[in-house]
Amino acid sequence: MADPSLEHDTQSRRAIPYLSLMLDQGWVDEELANRAYPGSGTVNDPFVIGWTENDPRDPLQFSQTVRWIWTILVSLATFAVALATSAYTAPSSQIMQTFAVSEEIFQLGLSAFVLGFAVGPVIWGPSSELYGRQVIFISTYLVFTIFNAGCALSSTIEGLIVMRFLAGAFGSSPLTIAGGVLADIWPDKQRGRGMITFSSAPLFGPVIGPVVGGFLGQSAGWRWVQGFLAIMGGVCCILLALVLPETYAPVLLVQRANRLSRMKGRIFISKLEKGQDKKSLLLGTMKIALVRPWALLFFEPIVLLLTVYMAILYGTLYLFFAAFPIVYQEYRGWNQGIGGLSFLGLAVGIAIGILYMFYVDALYQKSSPSQLEHQPETRLPPALVGCVAIPVGLFWFAWANSPSVHWIVSVAAQAPFGFGFVLVYVSVQNYLVDAYTIYAASVLAANAMLRSLFGAAFPLFTAHMYNGLGIHWASCVPGFLALACVPFPFAFHRYGKRLRKKCRFAAKAAQHTYELRQHSS
Repeated sequence: MADPSLEHDTQSRRAIPYLSLMLDQGWVDEELANRAYPGSGTVNDPFVIGWTENDPRDPLQFSQTVRWIWTILVSLATFAVALATSAYTAPSSQIMQTFAVSEEIFQLGLSAFVLGFAVGPVIWGPSSELYGRQVIFISTYLVFTIFNAGCALSSTIEGLIVMRFLAGAFGSSPLTIAGGVLADIWPDKQRGRGMITFSSAPLFGPVIGPVVGGFLGQSAGWRWVQGFLAIMGGVCCILLALVLPETYAPVLLVQRANRLSRMKGRIFISKLEKGQDKKSLLLGTMKIALVRPWALLFFEPIVLLLTVYMAILYGTLYLFFAAFPIVYQEYRGWNQGIGGLSFLGLAVGIAIGILYMFYVDALYQKSSPSQLEHQPETRLPPALVGCVAIPVGLFWFAWANSPSVHWIVSVAAQAPFGFGFVLVYVSVQNYLVDAYTIYAASVLAANAMLRSLFGAAFPLFTAHMYNGLGIHWASCVPGFLALACVPFPFAFHRYGKRLRKKCRFAAKAAQHTYELRQHSS
């Protein structure tokens, strides 16, 4: 039986004007206006609307080409933010000399940026489910760009740290909203490749950052590193404003219902509003949206345990940004530009992991619906491999990073960590989005919030830990933490389906997705 989602690309669809697509969330054409909807149009029995067959505004019914353009764009925007996290660390000696500060104070600029990642998603993820992805994404990205420019012009270390924090807070929006956009535009079975593309951005960005920042800082100075980040952010912001429309179905359907109500003088509501009091809907939704990431984090075991695991891995990644200069520049005497190249082993591992995930997704695409049953747990097998590769790479690096051992051995040791990180990160992101579709932005907000706290904290104690324990045992600490988390993917792969039925949000998301598809069919 053919996948209905694939038929959307071949069936004829009514066109929607470009400006209407970008600016008019409640767009209605003559066919939609004159369509017969269930209900009587009264307060007690309003007309109930949902997506129609070949609906020109349904994000799931756009062509694959258009959806890939949106996917690549939000991934590029996410990459630019991720690049900004670590590019700052490369010209460290220049910044410390400019402001006459210690390494600990300098590291606050890295931690402040990542700490902003913990603050922003609490607001941006839920807000995107209230007001839509488009307006929140573009407006916050514009502010992110402005604060990056402010970093380049900072005259004090305090100003630089504050600007970095604010840039991180506003720049965190793609880390949560982009995942929500992908949940909006890709059917379940097709979402894997889009998620792999998106997930590669926050992984490649931090490891490319020291390379870009190192050589640009050497040739033009640290202020131009920040200026480059502002320019890149500005380009992405313009592209977002020109290309990315609203994609969140509940917001689009509510706006359409409001438009039809004004046009017809009758009462129309979205299928998702049915049974709710419209007077209290906004306040109630705002309250739920602000509380939801916390509720998901603390009351959904799936979200809590996988988020803790991701937080440890994320903290380890940012620990490297403080540890590698110690291991390679202090102990081996590498200069600033060459020191950035120490991350290439990690980049190679990430690249191999991404290629492997594309291969896994190709197998997933070929699987029959009866084999998959569209269960989120089918996303987890790569994580079973990745969770083992991660501690292997960490312990290998820990005992191969001595100056007496050739540098290629410790650089190569980063590859298993990068490979495993991709497998775990992409699998967990796919799993959470598939399991919590309608709450995807809030789930990713909770995930980003906790892992960002870890990412902000780990660099602050790295120098003291390496000075106290030495480069071998200090590098073992994240290895032991990763080893303790190995059982998590195995447990959810085996018992996840049973557990989701007992989790309130996961069960509600599954029911909502089923009802929306039934109404569209």
